[in-house]
Amino acid sequence: MTGAYLLDAGLVPYAEALDLQRSLAAAVSQRAIPDTVILLEHPPVVTAGRRTDEATELHIPDGTPVDVVETDRGGKSTYHAPGQLVCYPILDLNRHGKDVKKYVRDLEEALLKTLAAFSLEGERIEGLTGVWMTKPPRKIASIGVHVSRWVTTHGYALNVDLDPAPFTEWITACGLEDAQFTTMSRELGRTVSVAEVKPAAVGTLGEVFGLTFETLPADDGAGLWSQPVHEKLAAR
Repeated sequence: MTGAYLLDAGLVPYAEALDLQRSLAAAVSQRAIPDTVILLEHPPVVTAGRRTDEATELHIPDGTPVDVVETDRGGKSTYHAPGQLVCYPILDLNRHGKDVKKYVRDLEEALLKTLAAFSLEGERIEGLTGVWMTKPPRKIASIGVHVSRWVTTHGYALNVDLDPAPFTEWITACGLEDAQFTTMSRELGRTVSVAEVKPAAVGTLGEVFGLTFETLPADDGAGLWSQPVHEKLAAR
């Protein structure tokens, strides 16, 4: 087991979280800080990955109060909103096997174990990324990653308790026609909060990647999101 930082950041706008990831990735790449995992939620936002075909995937009604952001992660379009647990692991794959496909499978494994902690049996589907409930197939978690110099950014989004309608009504999420989307609350038939899921998510990430976490405050009063954030963390 190796030490890592954990940032439980709360509700963070997507662009702000992207800047934070890039700053932390630079610090992890330089070995100035250890691996760092960010847990957060986003205000409503549609993100378009590198393979998004905006002409066919985005059909957001005029006047819809949602931002659309192009991003450098893999995959196609997806939707984020409060009630979804977003996990951004900033990991040096030199320490976890220099294999991007294995990294994605490991993220899926962490998600499967997190769901199992709530007696939900998630599954992989051959040829598709993410985690599903079956049968019929219902997507409960999406994965999209970016790797530069073997340091990861982006990660996964687990649907805990939000309206899944925008995945199909506003976009063709993940480029999947006729796909169904679901949430942990819907599958369990009771309300589940993101706060309730976080401990299981942290535990399974630690188990799968061999990490022990030091939890850092999201804002120490001096503005964690201000630059250069990595100098603050490296000085701990």
